[in-house]
Amino acid sequence: MTTSRRKFSPEFKARVVLELLIGTKGLMQTSREYGIKDTVISRWKQEFLERTPEIFKQNNWQNEQEAQQRIIELERLVGRLTLELDMAKKVFGYSGSANRASD
Repeated sequence: MTTSRRKFSPEFKARVVLELLIGTKGLMQTSREYGIKDTVISRWKQEFLERTPEIFKQNNWQNEQEAQQRIIELERLVGRLTLELDMAKKVFGYSGSANRASD
């Protein structure tokens, strides 16, 4: 008779680990309540603690990269619009200094 391994969702694992970290339940109580070996829960907790800093590093890095990409796009747009404005001025023979002199 073979038993299949149970699979737990990441949300469930996070909830169990947070219960341990907050201190609402102890390791053995959590183990009995959920029917999961204490070694498994300890491994989840260790993995959670090791990988938590990655969440913040990755988000900051992504935000910085997105911001840099947006700046590059906006600089290109400003450059293109400046060229279009210069061309329009040449086509219509407009010169900002000539108009100011006549005012």
